[in-house]
Amino acid sequence: MVTWRGEGADRLEQVRLLVNGARIKAYGRIIAAATNTHEAFSASYELVTNDAGVTKRLSVHLVRASGETQMAITRDGEHNWLVQTVDGTTRSDFNGAADVDLALSPMFNALPIRRHGLHRGGGDLDVPVVYLYLPSGQVEPATLHYTATANGIEVVSPVATSTLTVDKNGFVIDYPGLATRV
Repeated sequence: MVTWRGEGADRLEQVRLLVNGARIKAYGRIIAAATNTHEAFSASYELVTNDAGVTKRLSVHLVRASGETQMAITRDGEHNWLVQTVDGTTRSDFNGAADVDLALSPMFNALPIRRHGLHRGGGDLDVPVVYLYLPSGQVEPATLHYTATANGIEVVSPVATSTLTVDKNGFVIDYPGLATRV
């Protein structure tokens, strides 16, 4: 079990991780109080990757004061993504994405960090992702940029630019401006 506390916001994320080599199964929840930029929400998720650490499926149950919804983002055998929402199903390659990223979650940064070994040494890469914004539930393609340095792993994402501290397994300890592991 891993828990992060939001920085500058009343928000918690807790996740139960099952790790076998590069394969990850994660069962988590983000709970956030209302701010001047978003309503209060709770997002429960289940993430499954394959043996190489590439995302196979993300299921999310999003609860807000305005209602609740369930979403599924699944990678098919042809490297396309199927995004199922209340509005229907969309199929896209999302610019070659191999990962999903859930906004406001430090856990999802571990996916490309671990797969590309950024926690074990230098590296500089662009990572196309299927990006799920919270609490809106909007899904869009995005590109995150990671650079491994002596001071940590720099990340530029749609919502933040920061230098992450990770543990020896590639999971985030500190994401300045977003969350800190407790």
